[in-house]
Amino acid sequence: MKIRIVNIGDELLIGQVINSNAAVMSKYLLSQGFFVDRVVVTGDTGDAIRQEIASAFAQVEAVILTGGLGPTKDDITKKVICEFFDTELVLHQPTLDFVSGWLAGRGVQMSDTNREQAMVPASAVVLPNRCGTAPGLWLEKDGKVLISLPGVPYEMDELMSLEVLPRLSAFYHPGEHYLCKTVQTIGIGESTLSDLLESWETSLPAHIGLAYLPDSGIVRLRLTGSGNDLQQLEREMDAEVEKLCSLAGAYVFAKEDLPMHQIVFKLLSQQGKTMATAESCTGGYIAHLMTSIPGSSAVFKGSVVSYANEVKENVLQVSSEHLETHGAVSREVVESMASNVRQLMQTDVAIATSGIAGPDGGSPEKPVGTVWMALATPEGVRSECFHFGNAGGRMRVVYRAAVRAYNMLRQYLQNR
Repeated sequence: MKIRIVNIGDELLIGQVINSNAAVMSKYLLSQGFFVDRVVVTGDTGDAIRQEIASAFAQVEAVILTGGLGPTKDDITKKVICEFFDTELVLHQPTLDFVSGWLAGRGVQMSDTNREQAMVPASAVVLPNRCGTAPGLWLEKDGKVLISLPGVPYEMDELMSLEVLPRLSAFYHPGEHYLCKTVQTIGIGESTLSDLLESWETSLPAHIGLAYLPDSGIVRLRLTGSGNDLQQLEREMDAEVEKLCSLAGAYVFAKEDLPMHQIVFKLLSQQGKTMATAESCTGGYIAHLMTSIPGSSAVFKGSVVSYANEVKENVLQVSSEHLETHGAVSREVVESMASNVRQLMQTDVAIATSGIAGPDGGSPEKPVGTVWMALATPEGVRSECFHFGNAGGRMRVVYRAAVRAYNMLRQYLQNR
C-alpha cells in the first residue's frame, strides 16, 4: 500500500523551518509496513494544496497532510478539504470544549479566532489532539483516505502514534510488507566499504536492496526488503545482516539505527558507569548530546566547558607549562583535561576535547580541523589526534569530534 505525505507551509519552501515532520512520519509508516511513495512540500495557497490532494488521490491509497490547520487567515487546509470532499465546516463541540479548557488553563480568554479551531469538515472523523488546539482529521472517499494533521512536530508525532497508525492498520492490510535493517560502520570510507562488500551486494536477492548513507565519518548501511510473508522476510534480512557484518568486521559498531551517543548511553547504563566531559573546541556539545537523552542523569555527572586557557588552568588544573610549551591543542593538555575532570566529577570515565574548529586559528602544524581528544578511565588515559579538515564549516568539525569522542568511549566499554 502506498501513502503520500504532503507537508504544507511557505516556511518550509523558503527554508525558514526544517521539514522534520516528513522523516518522522515516514519512519512511523514504514514500521507498520506502509510504503511512502513521495514526500511533497507545498505552499499555503488553495490551488497548490488542492492540486496535491487531487494528484495523490489519483495515484496512491492514502494521503497525509500536515500544516494549515491553525486559526489564522493563512491556514486554509480545512477549507480546501471541504471543497474536495464537497462538504462544509461545522462546529465540533468536543473540540470546542477542549480548546476552551486548554485556554482557560493558561489564563487566555476564548476568542472568535480560537473558536475556529473547533470548526471541522462535516464528513470528517475528528482525531483528538491532546497536545494542542488543532484536531486531526480523517476523511474517506472512493475507498481512499485523506488524513490532515497539525504541522507542529510534537502534535503531529502524538497524533501519528496514537490515532493515525492504529486507524490505518485497521483500515488497510499492507499486503506486501516492507522491512528495514541498519548496520553502522566507522573508520572506513564509503567507496572502500563498497569495494569490500561488492561480491555480497551483487548476490543479494532481488527483493532486498542496499543503500549507503555516509555522514561525519560514519557510514550507515540500510537493507530494505519487501515480501508477503513478514516472518520469512525477517529471517532473510537477519541472515543478510550477519553476512554483511562478517565482511565489514571491526568497522561495524552497531546493528541498529541509533546515534553514537545513544549507543554509549545504553552501554553506560548496562554497566552502571558514570561519565563527565571537559570540552574546549566542542563547547559543551558532547555533554548536550548525552543530556538530550531521557534518563541520562543516571550516567552523566557534568561538564567543564574550558574554552579559555585560564579555565583550563584554574578549574581543570592543567599546568601552565603544558599550555605554554605544547599549546592548548595538544596531547599533554587534553590528557590533563580528561584525567582532572574525571577526578573533579568523581566519575568512572571522562572525555576531553581540544581543537581548532575554524574558520580561523589554524597553522601549518595544526591546521583547522585538528582535534585532540582523550579518554580517562580507571586503567589510565589514552588520547588520539584527528584531522577533520575545514570542509562543511565550524559545526561540522564540532559534530565529527563529538562522534569520534563517543566512539573512543564506546570501544572502551564494549571491550570490557
